[in-house]
Amino acid sequence: MLPIFSILSSVFRPANENWAHIREYMLWGYALPSLVLVVGAGVLTAALGTLLAWLVAAYEFPFRNMFRWALMLPLAVPPYIAAYTYSNMLSYTGIVQKTLRAWGFQPDQAWFRIMSMPGAIFIFTMFLYPYVYIIVKAFLERQSGGYVENARLLGRKGGFLFLRVVLPIARPAMAGGATLVAFEVLSDYGVVNYYGIQTFTTAIFKTWFGMYDIESATRLGAWFMLGIVGVVVLERTLRRRRRYSATTGRGNRLVPVRLAGARAWAATALCGAVLMAAFLVPVAQLLQWATWTYADVVGRADFWRMTGNTVYAALLATAIIMAISAVVANTARLMNNVWGFSIAKLATAGYSIPGAIVAIGVLSLFIGLDGWFAPVYSWLGWGEAPLILSLSLVMLVAAYVVRFMATGYNATEAGFEKVGRKYTEASRMLGAGPIRTFFAVDLPLIRGALLGGVILTFVEAVKELPLALLLRPFNFDTLATKAYQYAGDERIFSAAVPSLLIIGVSMISVVILHHIGKDVKS
Repeated sequence: MLPIFSILSSVFRPANENWAHIREYMLWGYALPSLVLVVGAGVLTAALGTLLAWLVAAYEFPFRNMFRWALMLPLAVPPYIAAYTYSNMLSYTGIVQKTLRAWGFQPDQAWFRIMSMPGAIFIFTMFLYPYVYIIVKAFLERQSGGYVENARLLGRKGGFLFLRVVLPIARPAMAGGATLVAFEVLSDYGVVNYYGIQTFTTAIFKTWFGMYDIESATRLGAWFMLGIVGVVVLERTLRRRRRYSATTGRGNRLVPVRLAGARAWAATALCGAVLMAAFLVPVAQLLQWATWTYADVVGRADFWRMTGNTVYAALLATAIIMAISAVVANTARLMNNVWGFSIAKLATAGYSIPGAIVAIGVLSLFIGLDGWFAPVYSWLGWGEAPLILSLSLVMLVAAYVVRFMATGYNATEAGFEKVGRKYTEASRMLGAGPIRTFFAVDLPLIRGALLGGVILTFVEAVKELPLALLLRPFNFDTLATKAYQYAGDERIFSAAVPSLLIIGVSMISVVILHHIGKDVKS
């Protein structure tokens, strides 16, 4: 929480001369595009993800079993990589327009102008909808069967059933998925910067690197974070009197209804079109580009060092996150009161904060730590006031820990909830102390959940772009920063190899999510 407190404290410090300029000319001009992006992507991902989840959960149609897991694959493609790929594919020299011209068509360039606000909303929608799809599908399959069956018995079906029954009962799941999408959109820097859209994240980068004013960037991040907290509190307040729990002790599973004829193939066509646009087409294009540039990119002396940097930083952060998650989750479970709940929520608060803001808080904290340790540095002969921690890999790893603690904690907490407390209590009654029980009983019982948390956290760290761009040490590139640099230099083809490595690692998380879903279903 120290980086977050460091950011919030900037609100109470006197502003410098740049803040008046930022407040007058930048603040509101960056707020509106951020709001449009969040609302547009949130609404469209909620609609698309819920519709696909309803089709897959409620109906039988050709290739349904494949689509159940394949529709999660777009989550493996980071939006900034998709943005680079689609912008090149739809450009005048891209494969789409070249193919149309070869067929005798002369398309209007306005049809393919994806580097715009609607284009960014399209990218976020197509590559973030799985957040909604996964949550809503799980809810519909496990808890909506009774409501849907009753509605069908009363003669309701089709669009009426979806609009009047499914959407109301799935509202909490939709809201949860759309909230994750909103956090991802607010955290993004690669898409909005490449498409030239001014958001709060780009404002923070410009203030930091354009004005070289970390103080104003911190203040900007503080107001941004307060706005996010305000929205969350408002949403909780608006639905505090509403209850969405079932009226019976158990929910019936939803039994799919078999579609026939044109309706069945229409469902297949819709799912197939989304999968093509959100995964197969961009990945196929990246594979083609990779064959053109593989030798040049992989043959560079720094390629394997960059890959090693990515794996090393992600593994180090993952190990720390899982160690802390196991202790915090076990403590909260044993306390079983409001204090334990509060500890868990505070420890995982970083996930709801955009990466650029986390970077500012971590940097401010580490600069302060270097100031406190200055006498020690001087005694060791390192100079009067060197920046030791602030220029090291420690700062980047600390930022990963703050940002992705929720990923490891949620997996660990789910494991503890599944095994309950009976084995822990039995161990204590047999005379084992809390530490011995923790290592000999608790951890072995949740090793599956811990493994899932390790993989998911590692993947998140590998994909992360804003933190790596802002906090990496000198001459320390990762796969994400290298792909971003290639794209920024208009070397899109060269960005294909590191992008495919990121996607390949990210697909592991999709497989883990799918198997977790199957385990819960069984």
